[in-house]
Amino acid sequence: MSGHSKWATIRRKKGALDAKRGKIFTRLIREITIAARQGGGDPDGNPRLRLAIDNAKAANMPADNIERAIKKATGELEGSQISELIYEGFGPGGVAILVEVATDNKNRTVAEIRHIFSRGNGNMGETGSVAWMFERKGIITVKRVNKSEDEMMEIILDAGADDLSTEEDIFEVTTTLENFEHVRKTLIDKKLTVENASLHWIAKNLTPVKGDDAEKLMKLIEAIEESDDLQNVFTNADFVE
Repeated sequence: MSGHSKWATIRRKKGALDAKRGKIFTRLIREITIAARQGGGDPDGNPRLRLAIDNAKAANMPADNIERAIKKATGELEGSQISELIYEGFGPGGVAILVEVATDNKNRTVAEIRHIFSRGNGNMGETGSVAWMFERKGIITVKRVNKSEDEMMEIILDAGADDLSTEEDIFEVTTTLENFEHVRKTLIDKKLTVENASLHWIAKNLTPVKGDDAEKLMKLIEAIEESDDLQNVFTNADFVE
């Protein structure tokens, strides 16, 4: 998971800036809205909504915002229809890129993402052109407090997780799609501070990228992340020093 981690670290460092722009709240609200629309407004019977609410609370989102998003999704309040889409493409150095968006205007969003790829020395691909290079995994970030790496490893393996990495002040736990919710609940039951838990597209194999290509790729990913409709962006890049 090391290739995933370097960009994940960069993204976390950008997190404070994104929060100031309100983008984190916007993305969390869209996830709550989509989850509630698809599975109903009761989190007890809708695991995706429960997860979205927990992530929103961890980001200190006011309860009123959460409730309003759910009511818009269930029709109790007026709101626009939001669709989930995945775009695929290639960046500098032949790196594969998956872009998850949530939008109320598909035509606007696809035009914007295509323009970003083109401007950033990349190109959008057809559906299925790069998705096969990734697999769906659960990523759970836990605040690194009162547990050694060995203690944490024992906990997550007993819970059925796949892997553990440590970075600065957090543990990052990787799980299969099937074990994701069980591992998340186990960590919460152990009184550990789960900062975020979400499903990611993790590359099966990494593509080394360095020098000029790495700089261009960073700029492309940053431009994608500036899109108002973006939910997540994933790559198979292994940034080589």
